Amino acid sequence: MTVLCLLERAGDGFAETSLRALSRGSSCAVRAGADLTAVALEAGEPGLAGAALAELAGLGVAELCVVPSGVLAAYAPAAWARTLHQLMASDSAIAVIAAATDRGNEVLAHLGALSGLPVAANCVSFAPAGDGSWKLVRQRWAGSLLEEAILDESCALLTVSTDVSTDAVSADSGTAVAREGPAVRILSPEFEEADLLVVATESAGSGGGVSLATARVVVGGGRGVGGPDGFAALEELAGLLGGVVGVSRVVTSQGWRPHRQQVGQTGTKISPELYLACGISGAIQHMAGCLSAKHIVVVNTDPDAPIVSRAEYAVIGDLSEVIPALVAAIRAATAD
Repeated sequence: MTVLCLLERAGDGFAETSLRALSRGSSCAVRAGADLTAVALEAGEPGLAGAALAELAGLGVAELCVVPSGVLAAYAPAAWARTLHQLMASDSAIAVIAAATDRGNEVLAHLGALSGLPVAANCVSFAPAGDGSWKLVRQRWAGSLLEEAILDESCALLTVSTDVSTDAVSADSGTAVAREGPAVRILSPEFEEADLLVVATESAGSGGGVSLATARVVVGGGRGVGGPDGFAALEELAGLLGGVVGVSRVVTSQGWRPHRQQVGQTGTKISPELYLACGISGAIQHMAGCLSAKHIVVVNTDPDAPIVSRAEYAVIGDLSEVIPALVAAIRAATAD
């Protein structure tokens, strides 16, 4: 009996969103008396830094499943789902968990179609109820309400909201494997021809750097930036702060920036230490994506903009003057 957790890569390790989901899976496995198995289909063999394996061990992962290099050279959602489906059967899985990212939701949707099981998306907590069912709490309506639900299935397919906190893992859950690290199992999945018809040949994050979903600092730009050229100052500021640029929906609708940088209900949910929102009014769809930020600071000419009421601090002024002044102050401070 095992809990399977799909992990997505980030550099030499794993995405923070996946590790959050894994921590929830670890707590679930402890309650159910099950093993915790991580599945990393991008890793190859061996393909992982020792620190990444140690992190998995600390979260109670007993076994890490990978595929040989070249078997899955790129992201193929149907092939990933097929691999998980075969593991479900061979390992007597009671749950399959993934982060509620674009990939996690897509792969588990394919897995649901293969297995005939429903998928509960955007969960913030879940646990076996003791009678074969699962108790869930999940986000609905872009996180504006929480739904308590019962999932009555022998194997639960769950995606974990990307803005959940990391669970405190039981001290006993990872002790046995922490000394040696998780065992590594090389998989030999069997695919059907259709499983490899859709393959991602390029990833938005393949150029390296910090991703929007896991950045500790996000500098957001909206309609008030004025146009594509106005983002140069925000890029400079984000670079100085070790962060990334995010945008509102109107910016992507205008074609000023790519959709992968959009923060909000139809973009990426973020949970940085600092969200600096520049020229953004704060429509409800945008706020649904940034409310998990620990600190929100706003630069806006409109003191009545909705986002101002949600901010910890607000600078009422022209961002074309405020941002260059802030950049200059940071450069002066770091020069000392």
